[in-house]
Amino acid sequence: MSSWRPIERMRKRARRSGAGRDDGQGVTADAPPAPPPDATGATPAPAGPLGLHGLGVPPGVITTTAWALCVVVVLLASKQVLVLLVFFSEVTIPLAIAMLTTALAAPAVDVLQRIGTPRKLASLLVVLAGLVLVFGLLTLVGTQVAGQAKQLSDDVVAGIEQVQDWLRDGPLGLSDAQLTALIDNAKETVQGAGGSEVVTRAAEVGTAVTHVFTGLFIVLFATFFFCAEGAGIWRWVVSLFPRRAQDGLDRSGHVAWVSLTAFVRATVLVAFTDALGIAVAALILGVPLALPLGVLVFLGAFVPIVGAAVSGSVAVLVALVAQGPVIALIMLAAVVVVQQLESHVLQPFLMGRLVAVHPLGIILAIAVGLVAGGIVGALIAVPLAACANAVRKYWSSQRAPAVET
Repeated sequence: MSSWRPIERMRKRARRSGAGRDDGQGVTADAPPAPPPDATGATPAPAGPLGLHGLGVPPGVITTTAWALCVVVVLLASKQVLVLLVFFSEVTIPLAIAMLTTALAAPAVDVLQRIGTPRKLASLLVVLAGLVLVFGLLTLVGTQVAGQAKQLSDDVVAGIEQVQDWLRDGPLGLSDAQLTALIDNAKETVQGAGGSEVVTRAAEVGTAVTHVFTGLFIVLFATFFFCAEGAGIWRWVVSLFPRRAQDGLDRSGHVAWVSLTAFVRATVLVAFTDALGIAVAALILGVPLALPLGVLVFLGAFVPIVGAAVSGSVAVLVALVAQGPVIALIMLAAVVVVQQLESHVLQPFLMGRLVAVHPLGIILAIAVGLVAGGIVGALIAVPLAACANAVRKYWSSQRAPAVET
């Protein structure tokens, strides 16, 4: 900066003496006048040798190109992040599930802490209680399935015989030889190629079971530490970013967490209502495996729209096999009524405006989640979209200009 002081003094002396001419070196000459504003009041950019304005490119094209370049950079960065998440999916997916379970368990931990229980002990008690509840429910479901499996198997055999009679005596008029050929082809398709493939599939199943148990332990330990030391972990994560971005990141994280907890609680209530309604309908209609069907509907409700439809269709199929088409139609009507009650009453009332996402956005989020991470990706996609929507609404309200009165 000190090297410019003699030049400034020379310019001042030249102005005082009336010399405003260029000396051939560009030292004492006055700066060129700014270009006049255009019709809109904006001052156009100088048309330098490196500027695109000097090449005749319209300003709108330049702005559009700049935005397109930013979008391309963001998409490329997002792709790389997604590749890393998929590569470490055996860790990232359990951590994401642990965040969902923490959002559900954190209120119980807060209650125990308020009555004097240490935070870590309260977290341990809540995690153990959740384990007991899940394994107890699985034991109850397994007992019912084992007790009614013989009846359902007999119903399936009877249903297959009815289908065979319809194929033989119905409009198709198939002969016994044709029916036998169809059954043999189906058996060959199910049985597969041979023994080597069976061994390979068994090895794949063993690897998958190992991954499931590893993920289960990660979920349990991560849930415990998220409940016990979640605030400290979040402060550490925020401290990894530049100081200028820490305040905005911290506020966005708190808004997203409030949205996630609201979403998880509302989803649990909606899933419980769906499961209770369909299980009661199955009990009234005499459909076997009513409790396992209720558990299946409860789990399926965590994937909005798609999960409820798939689990409801399973209930209708069981009713068709066990009780015939009339009971199956009544079961279908019950499923439709329960799902309409969920969509038009429970979802708007429980979700509220904070985590409300348009149905098209839900469908797209589920599709992206399925492509990226399968069933688990679809499970995580909707809460992630709800959190992003809540953060967007928060920052939009913060940046909204004040209305003058």
